[in-house]
Amino acid sequence: MNFTLRDLDNPLIKRGMTAQLATRRTRIAAGEKPLGWKVGMGAPASMQKLGLQAPLLGFLMQRALLASGSTISLKGYSKPVMEPEIAVRMARDLAAGATAADAAAAIKEIAPAIEIADLDPAPTPDNLDRVLADDIFQRHVAVAAAARGGSATTGLTSRLIRRGAEAARSSDPEALTGKLLDIVAHVANVVAAFGEKLSAGDLIITGSITPPVFIDADETEITHAIDPIGTVSVRFSRD
Repeated sequence: MNFTLRDLDNPLIKRGMTAQLATRRTRIAAGEKPLGWKVGMGAPASMQKLGLQAPLLGFLMQRALLASGSTISLKGYSKPVMEPEIAVRMARDLAAGATAADAAAAIKEIAPAIEIADLDPAPTPDNLDRVLADDIFQRHVAVAAAARGGSATTGLTSRLIRRGAEAARSSDPEALTGKLLDIVAHVANVVAAFGEKLSAGDLIITGSITPPVFIDADETEITHAIDPIGTVSVRFSRD
């Protein structure tokens, strides 16, 4: 589907995005390095529940980036979740008015990714400003070292491994997120509407291939494989 920008007329979304991007600019001015952007709440059921016409957007910073196999502490998290995703790396800038065809020409590569988030408070139609201002629960992102050039998702299978066993599998990794090229164009158009730019080198995590996975209190590792590209994993501690 081609995502609409009509949600930007919602005063809660406008206020939340304005606050979120002000925080991003402040962090960059203080010396932090930007990494890219994230998409959230893009599953059809989530959009319907929240009254959205398109996914919400957040930002990523370099300090949140994890190498595959890294261990992170979940101490202080209220509702830790992971999301298996496809990460997109941009080869060139993508300006306002972007289409799926423009996105295809601007993407360098795709790779398996895991986002770690703290899903608190639960999103509702009435607190979208708070959710956006808090960067849609973003805490960390891990990206596989292996990547595939271009943007084609044909023939990809996503597999989620928990406790050493396959817990979920999808041969259509765009089923819940929408088409990857539409997502990338949407990111470019939304950030442009708020005075930012989707730039060469930016990373985009394009939404959860499964519903968000709550991390159990005794869980120590989760792996996301996208066959035939590769795998990415994250380990957990509670220290």
